[in-house]
Amino acid sequence: MNEPRGVTQNSNVQVMINEVALRDGLQNQPKLIATKDKLLLANALVKVGISSMEVTSCVHPKAMPQMADAEEIISHFSGRQFSVLVPNQRGYQRAVAAGAKSIALVVASTDLFNKKNINMSLDEVMSVVSDVVKQAKADDVFVRVYLSGACECPYQGKIAVEEIHRLVAQLIAMKPDEVSIADTTGAGNPQQIIQLLQPLVNRYGSDMFNVHLHDTRGLALANAWAALSVGITKFDSSVGGLGGCPFAPGASGNLATEDLVFMLHEAGYETGIDLAELVNVVQLAEDITQSTLGGKMLPWYRQKMGLTNTKQAAH
Repeated sequence: MNEPRGVTQNSNVQVMINEVALRDGLQNQPKLIATKDKLLLANALVKVGISSMEVTSCVHPKAMPQMADAEEIISHFSGRQFSVLVPNQRGYQRAVAAGAKSIALVVASTDLFNKKNINMSLDEVMSVVSDVVKQAKADDVFVRVYLSGACECPYQGKIAVEEIHRLVAQLIAMKPDEVSIADTTGAGNPQQIIQLLQPLVNRYGSDMFNVHLHDTRGLALANAWAALSVGITKFDSSVGGLGGCPFAPGASGNLATEDLVFMLHEAGYETGIDLAELVNVVQLAEDITQSTLGGKMLPWYRQKMGLTNTKQAAH
């Protein structure tokens, strides 16, 4: 049976999806995932057309045991399309020594969120990020900086749009390659996303930004559409909706890659991803994590494609 096809008015618009299942998706899984299974999942994602991926995090193994094999994971990938999350200069040095050509840093939107996350104040984190960005640019390493909790701090509530714009201006002054606006708790709504992003796109251009969305309150797809409406064409997502921030209480999984791809294809956007094969990867992720996964479209899609249960989706 042929894959359902959407309209074509946006057929010339390419949307870049950065897959974060291996890092954000697996980092707080209760079952320790074997390195070979992580690589199996990564290779399956590449085969379906995923061309950008965050593959691991160079944090201390005691803080995040799931990422203890970071160097081994990094050694299997080369190129700027495969990024590594680093918390500080030491993490950066580990990542680059292992061969990373692209790194990501995180700044949370409030003092308290930063202290809960990496035990530093907002000003201290900004200083660390500035130093790492400088070093990365000197080393010709691609740098993305996440602004985490851009819609809401999990400890202090909603953040004023003006404060987010102020923090973004500080980050852009450091000259990273990209800034990711991250709704870490899934607390944002479409109007808020537009209010956040439209002035930033107007001032700095859409290419400067990526958007990272969680689906805690079921609005991730609506928020993605809102971001698209102001010109954003780069998004993070996680196959099967894997993920959730261990430092953000109540933050459930990421926007499911299959939901995002389905919506984009139906609206005529291009992603370069084979949706039918991506559905098979959801099953693989379920098998590896021993958990039930899948975006909102998955039950309908499997029925439409004649797949009566999840096991029939794998081959």
